[in-house]
Amino acid sequence: MNAQLIGYARCSTDEQDLTAQRDRLAELGVAADRIYLDHGLTGTTRARPGLDQALAAVREGDTLIVTKLDRLARSVPDARAIGDSLAERGIKLSLGGQVYDPTDPMGKMFYSILAIFAEFEVDLLRARTKEGMAVARAKGKLRGRAPKLSAKQQRELVRMYGTGEYTVADLADVFTVSRATVYRTLHRRNAAQQ
Repeated sequence: MNAQLIGYARCSTDEQDLTAQRDRLAELGVAADRIYLDHGLTGTTRARPGLDQALAAVREGDTLIVTKLDRLARSVPDARAIGDSLAERGIKLSLGGQVYDPTDPMGKMFYSILAIFAEFEVDLLRARTKEGMAVARAKGKLRGRAPKLSAKQQRELVRMYGTGEYTVADLADVFTVSRATVYRTLHRRNAAQQ
């Protein structure tokens, strides 16, 4: 049986495009039908259908190819677990054309350094996001999502519920909202009255 090249590509948001990664995988010799994708999923999430399919598709002697390590994993433990699992199964891992060799001390060190940088990027992004949200909150520009119902609608919902003639499901239909929204509205009003 011939060894196969299996590709994996991922982007974190729905607005991002996988074309550049697909093109690079094609340049590295991966057939279009052998490229597995995850669109709109972060690398910190281990449960990714495309990755699971790619890992299931590779067999002993095959090579899993990703354009960069941060497309495969965004944490050191995750990168190490995936790399070790592939090595145990006799599967090579290629990062942008460079094959990672877990038996070579230099290869192992290089792979670990790349994993550290991938995790570092995620940590920086989280810190910047928290900082930006704190600044926006301090300026009064970040107040959370607006309620689905206006104040007047909320008062009417509470009044109607108080009559005992309407169930939560009835109110959800009348106001065209989910039952969870009805429960939240009732809970907020009860908390405000206490």
